[in-house]
Amino acid sequence: MHDKHPNTNWKAKLHRIIYEADTPNGRLFDVVLLIAIIASIVFVMLESIKSFDARYHTFLNVAEWIITIIFTIEYILRIISVKKPFKYIFSFYGIVDFLSTIPKYISLIFFGTQVFIALRALRLLRVFRILKLARYLGASNMLANSIKASRPKILVFLFVVFIVSIIFGTLMYLVEGEASGFTSIPVSVYWCIVTLTTVGFGDITPVTPLGQFIASFIMILGYGIIAVPTGIVSAEYVYQNKGKHTGIPTPPAIDLNTEACPNCSAERHKDNAKYCYNCGHSLSDYS
Repeated sequence: MHDKHPNTNWKAKLHRIIYEADTPNGRLFDVVLLIAIIASIVFVMLESIKSFDARYHTFLNVAEWIITIIFTIEYILRIISVKKPFKYIFSFYGIVDFLSTIPKYISLIFFGTQVFIALRALRLLRVFRILKLARYLGASNMLANSIKASRPKILVFLFVVFIVSIIFGTLMYLVEGEASGFTSIPVSVYWCIVTLTTVGFGDITPVTPLGQFIASFIMILGYGIIAVPTGIVSAEYVYQNKGKHTGIPTPPAIDLNTEACPNCSAERHKDNAKYCYNCGHSLSDYS
């Protein structure tokens, strides 16, 4: 296979391994990194179990330090393998990588901060690069557009639900009163919202027959209300899927290239792109 990167200096090789998942070494690097992240999260969870931590505290501590050192080395390598380190440092992933590495070191001074290592779960977002889940972004974008298009209808619906909650909450306050726990109209409205959404904490219960009848009506109404937003979004989704015109349009092809620009670290380039769409830098020039 023809190598699209003629430059073979160590920084170029390092950049391709760390930032690109299209190569075997890059994919292996990301897979190993994800395994380390998952292992670290599991260790933190096990450490929170007092009986388990009492027996295996030394093992958990040593394992966590090993993983932290690995992440520290990885973080440093990510910085030195790009031309503009601050672009990575202050990027979303750069901040996540830093926050997921620093808690273990801070725990040497402030005990208990190691639990924030669970922030490493955010790093699992890198799985999108490895599994190339970008092919599903078209469907997710369509769903997001459907929700956005349904926003006015949903807002009107929520406004109606709010009015209904005030009306029935006030009614329950008049029917039940303070003896049944409906001490004020805001409390009664809170009860109505909880009942209407079928959550039912059970901290307030109607006692009178009329109050129970109203509560039953609110519960039944709640099931119908749950279906309304779903129906609105589903209808809009179908509408967007078919398009505003007759016939189903062919969805545009989604590029699956994971190559990152060595200059500004921008991703999501076209599969055959030679220059970065963000800064214009050559994607094959790591010097």
